[in-house]
Amino acid sequence: MKSLYDVQQLLEKYGVLVHVGKRIWDIELMAIELDNIRHAGVLDEHTYMIAKLILQREHEAEERKEKEPKKHST
Repeated sequence: MKSLYDVQQLLEKYGVLVHVGKRIWDIELMAIELDNIRHAGVLDEHTYMIAKLILQREHEAEERKEKEPKKHST
């Protein structure tokens, strides 16, 4: 598992589909759903930790994008 897409595929295995409409919100909801699956005891710790790290990386990247000044095309 290496990408956000891989985490989405993992969640889909458990019947979880996430599409809120804004990427950063999708990532936040995926993290909550991943926690719920782990707490239910159906996801092993290693897979959980890798998925959480991917979500954290993607969330930080989205935060950086949001803080960048908007470029105006002229």
